Amino acid sequence: MTTGLVFGKFMPVHTGHLALIDFARQQCDRLIVSMSYTDADPIAPEQRLAWLTELLAPYPTIEVVAEADDFHDPTLPLHEATKLWAAFIKRRFPSVSVFFASEAYGLPLAYHSGLRYVSFDPARQQVPVSATQIRQNPARFWDYLPALVRPYFVRKICLYGPESVGKTTTARQLALAFDTTFVPEVARDMITSNEFTADDIIRIGYAQTAAVQAAQQRANRILFCDTDLITTQIYSDIYLHQIPPVLYELEKQVRYDAYVLLDIDVPWVADGLRDLGHRRVDMMNRFRAELDRRQLDYKIVSGSFTARLQTIRELANKLLDR
Repeated sequence: MTTGLVFGKFMPVHTGHLALIDFARQQCDRLIVSMSYTDADPIAPEQRLAWLTELLAPYPTIEVVAEADDFHDPTLPLHEATKLWAAFIKRRFPSVSVFFASEAYGLPLAYHSGLRYVSFDPARQQVPVSATQIRQNPARFWDYLPALVRPYFVRKICLYGPESVGKTTTARQLALAFDTTFVPEVARDMITSNEFTADDIIRIGYAQTAAVQAAQQRANRILFCDTDLITTQIYSDIYLHQIPPVLYELEKQVRYDAYVLLDIDVPWVADGLRDLGHRRVDMMNRFRAELDRRQLDYKIVSGSFTARLQTIRELANKLLDR
């Protein structure tokens, strides 16, 4: 029985990795896919292992393992470094007789290990991308990411601010412009007046968090969010004079790549829920203070709705490194 080995950091796993693994799988009775990791890795080992495990689950002959990368010395030349790798492989995977790779380490590793080496697309003509390139600019190399991995790299912009500054309309227009989706304020579908309870606000907090997490799964590179849990906390404090602690816990579950604080220099329009038009300046100051208190970066966007849209589009393009 032939046991093969593919190893790497898979940070993140991309279509090039999957092509290599599929190539190797077809030439082995059993294939070990070993993911190496360190505590300093920019993508958590648990996340990468979960991706690999789910992506390779349909193949019963593949075994996915995670190994601490304590056998590599980056100060050594490649020829010397691969001597350490070879010793680790022989000790940890004694049944392996062949390994598959696309990198320059293939030949020196074969020399030191005595294992058969099969090279796969070393020029990266089939899948011209590396994990480093993806980490540096995930939006540019989006098509090389498996659907399972893409949500991790979705950039999130929170449109933030008090009543009647155009958050919902702007989020909807931005989603259309970027061929993606947006997250509306779920409270508008859950309450019909400002006579609500602490239980209501907690349900809203859970629902808003779930809405962002669900939208992130289907977003195309970027996600625009109409509101956030800081906003939920502010209105809870104003109307209930309390903030349920769970709202702070929910706030931690969603991190935004950018906050856009929409200014109050547009007309205030009443509706069934808006009733703080007489406190616009106070509310603007409160919203801004909450960001400052958390030391979150943000951009204040003023002017006409057309000007606001253009400014945020430029910010989004910069975030996507376009």
